[in-house]
Amino acid sequence: MTCLATPVQLSPMPTMKAATAVSPVAAPAAGRALRLSPSIAFYLLASLTITFLAGSSAPTPLYSVYRTEWGFTPLTVTLIFGIYALAVLSALLVAGRLSDHLGRRPVLITAALVQSVAMLVFATADGVASLMVARVIQGLATGSALAAIGAGMLDLDTARGTLANSVAPSLGTGLGGLVAGLVVHFLPAPTHLVYLIFAVTFVAQAVGVVFIAETASQQAGAGLSLRPQFRVPAAVRGPMLLAVPILLAAWSIGGLYASLVPALLHAAFGWDASLQGGIALFLMAVSGTGAILLLRGIPAGVMVKAGASALLVGAAGVVAALACRSATGFLLGTIVVGAGFGIGFQGGMRSVVTVAAPQERAGVLSVIFVVSYLALALPVIVAGMVVVRSGNLLGTAEGFGLVVIALAAIALVGAVLNDRPALATR
Repeated sequence: MTCLATPVQLSPMPTMKAATAVSPVAAPAAGRALRLSPSIAFYLLASLTITFLAGSSAPTPLYSVYRTEWGFTPLTVTLIFGIYALAVLSALLVAGRLSDHLGRRPVLITAALVQSVAMLVFATADGVASLMVARVIQGLATGSALAAIGAGMLDLDTARGTLANSVAPSLGTGLGGLVAGLVVHFLPAPTHLVYLIFAVTFVAQAVGVVFIAETASQQAGAGLSLRPQFRVPAAVRGPMLLAVPILLAAWSIGGLYASLVPALLHAAFGWDASLQGGIALFLMAVSGTGAILLLRGIPAGVMVKAGASALLVGAAGVVAALACRSATGFLLGTIVVGAGFGIGFQGGMRSVVTVAAPQERAGVLSVIFVVSYLALALPVIVAGMVVVRSGNLLGTAEGFGLVVIALAAIALVGAVLNDRPALATR
């Protein structure tokens, strides 16, 4: 998740566009040969986002295994999921702006190593308490890293960084669910092996970050930056307000897929909760990634409208499919929901981060992710409580879908009524 106050000289980057990139901070001549090129560094940072988010969704297909072994309820599932999101929020609020002061590298190296520790706690978990501890450690590491990774990619290339900041989270989330689902079914020791694979990956990525050139000048104020803050610069407030409804709609349904959908698929269609649950999450994520890549050239405001429309239509399709017990309808609705998540999040993020100054990027990204993770955690915790009290998982999911439809409608109306240039930033 020792400040230097002296000026730092910047050196030009040989491969990235000068008009949109911030040059890496100059290293001593002897060390430059040991630095990764800006292009390779960019992809390493993108891979960090993917693995951090993949690790966060890896437990999703395993919930059915844990439930069989330890007998916990849907509320327990949502609490385990929710405590992770709340830990991410805490880290974002406290450490989200730290890399703007200490630099990207030290924050990312530390976060990756802490994340590997979280994977080892998962691998040795022997009950709900262990899972909770692992989730807290994982959330703190993820929250500390997300803003630094995103800001680092924007430092290297603003256009590609904005795209990667939108694509990588959904792709990572989907891959984690798919990989864990496949491991459960086809490899031994599923509750251990998948986490050990991730632990080794995080250590390797931490080593890789050592060889990335620093892209943020160290500056005073690191201690003060740890004071929890939830604010954005004045120039960003308008675009941020307009982006909030689409962030809430997209991430709330993402939380449903990452927590209760495996059990929902078993209840509605008799599917295997671990494998099909992971596949459903992957399908949603791949759809979102594909939609972003296909529509990345359109203005941010148009993208928000398209994302809100897709979320509205997709959530309505999912609700109808659950009511009619139509597995095909559910999968089709999931594809549309995924597209809405991807392009809605991309449009909302683009409309905000492109307005922020380079030294404000980590802080602005922290606010975006705070809003997103609140939407990810709180609705599913409430849904889990409703399921426990009512015993009606299907009815709760249908009601959840109606809330998403309402949020998407609000986002769509706000985007249509807004004609200011801020939301149309490319």
